[in-house]
Amino acid sequence: MRNFVVTVNGKQYEVGVEEVGGAPQETPRQAVAYSAPAPAAAPSANANGTKVLSPFPGLIKSLAVENGAKVKKDQPILVLEAMKMDNDITAPCDGVVTFQVNKGANVESDAVLAVIS
Repeated sequence: MRNFVVTVNGKQYEVGVEEVGGAPQETPRQAVAYSAPAPAAAPSANANGTKVLSPFPGLIKSLAVENGAKVKKDQPILVLEAMKMDNDITAPCDGVVTFQVNKGANVESDAVLAVIS
């Protein structure tokens, strides 16, 4: 078995690959450039409020608060389902939430889910 480190979208994964068939051959090692994972996208603040971005593609399973509700920092505002797992998306700051998506919508990475002003 040979072990490799693979970087996909800035996230590192260790994988083991089993050799099948034939005699194992030693291959010369080559230097591999390592790039540090990109930092998570921070919510962007502007004159219109703080945008809450989708961290990954998924399905909006439910909205945890009403549109226009006052929320506190780190309070769950919606549930994003990805790969059969429910993920709470929380408010990055205190304010009033305005949703940019509806329950049942499919979203891509970095899609604006809500704005908190």
